[in-house]
Amino acid sequence: MQQLTPSGQNIVNDLSSRYNLSADAVIHMIVAVSNGGGTMAQFNCPELGGSGQWMQGGMTMVGDMFNYGLKNTVNNLCSEISNLLASTQIFPLAKPGTKGSNQWWPTDLGSPFSSGSQNNIRYAIFPHRLAVEMNGQITVYDTLDNNIGGVSQQQGGDTSLTFSSQYGTISVSTLPIVSGTGNIPPAPQTNFAQPAQNNFSNPIPSPVVPEMNIIKNESADAIIQLIDKLSKLRDAGALTNDDYNSKKIELLNRL
Repeated sequence: MQQLTPSGQNIVNDLSSRYNLSADAVIHMIVAVSNGGGTMAQFNCPELGGSGQWMQGGMTMVGDMFNYGLKNTVNNLCSEISNLLASTQIFPLAKPGTKGSNQWWPTDLGSPFSSGSQNNIRYAIFPHRLAVEMNGQITVYDTLDNNIGGVSQQQGGDTSLTFSSQYGTISVSTLPIVSGTGNIPPAPQTNFAQPAQNNFSNPIPSPVVPEMNIIKNESADAIIQLIDKLSKLRDAGALTNDDYNSKKIELLNRL
């Protein structure tokens, strides 16, 4: 079981009692929200319907998609956990630069100007360096002259990573390795939207939505990630609300 501080143990006991969940289920959700930076969570908890996703102030999805009571429980629980993580030390602090520490990257890199996590991968961006932790192994890359704007995991939940820079979308695996094993596979160079055409004789192509017919045997996690990507495309103005809702319903029908 995950080690807890005395305050953390009291929180687990309280949430377990009020939400009628086991301590293990509560700890699983605390870890999921913590890994999502306190604003989102991807989880697989049998007591909460299996695989699901929560986003602060946004979408909540559970395996039993029409169980609105369960959705409400997950949303309330994750929101409460998010607030507690911001004000209470639930897990003991690990030594900087060690596994389990919030400062998991090599200490000589200093403080990152951006960091995040997705599934089993964490990343931190520094001047001329990108640190990636996957399954407890840390690799540091030389970012060359790229100005990294964000790191994202590829569609389908695999372990390939890309980042956006002034040169477009680039696979992390193409960067020179400074230290570590570099065990992240190459990512296909794909974009969700076509560039606009300057020639008015050619119409501007419509945004390319992730193909639905290539995920006939996908997991619930893969569907949730696709819906998340569709939501981001809608928020960016690349999809209309009608397009988003249509594709979302199509994906949900595959569960």
